[in-house]
Amino acid sequence: MGKYRYVLFDLDGTLTDSAEGIINSVIYALRQKGIEETDRTKLEAFAGPPLADSFIRYYKVTETEAMELIRAYREYYEPKGWSENRVYEGIPEVLAQLQAGGKHLIVATSKPEPFARRILEHFGLAQFFEQIRGASMDERISRKEQVIACVLEELGPGCEKEMVMVGDREHDVVGARMNGLPCVGVLYGYGTREELEQAGAAAVCPSVEALPEYL
Repeated sequence: MGKYRYVLFDLDGTLTDSAEGIINSVIYALRQKGIEETDRTKLEAFAGPPLADSFIRYYKVTETEAMELIRAYREYYEPKGWSENRVYEGIPEVLAQLQAGGKHLIVATSKPEPFARRILEHFGLAQFFEQIRGASMDERISRKEQVIACVLEELGPGCEKEMVMVGDREHDVVGARMNGLPCVGVLYGYGTREELEQAGAAAVCPSVEALPEYL
């Protein structure tokens, strides 16, 4: 440890394995539009990126239709889907180690901020983070680069020189780069080494336990 003072963490696929709840919510939303999706593996791609982007990309819907699907998605996610989730083994210990080492830990997620807070508090992880920043419920702020920009604005100029993003998908890497930050990609989440390296990750971490070495 020692490279960075500020560490931004993605949530889905980085701190928690949230695929079950996300997939169940997507299936529910699609069903409201008359689409029956039986390939759960295909829907793993929804874990992480902004929902609107994924609905448009994988189901060729319009932006208006994507917003309708998001509303349907939340009908399942808000009461139930958020809790169909688990913390990756070793994450609490790593966060405690980083915090004890003087790191400033912040969550930067494309998940709506109220849901992110609920999840982190439910699993006892909120205590490790000085800030929890996520998307707005109206989707005005939804992309990773927007969320990171909000963090940087709040912290003030200069902090980006000692900051790194940690995430499992290409949008984490791209969002960080758009704000002048390096990103450490993790392989225990939903992305692949190829995806992370092609996006320009500064490093790729193989496991939860190895994270402190990269930070």
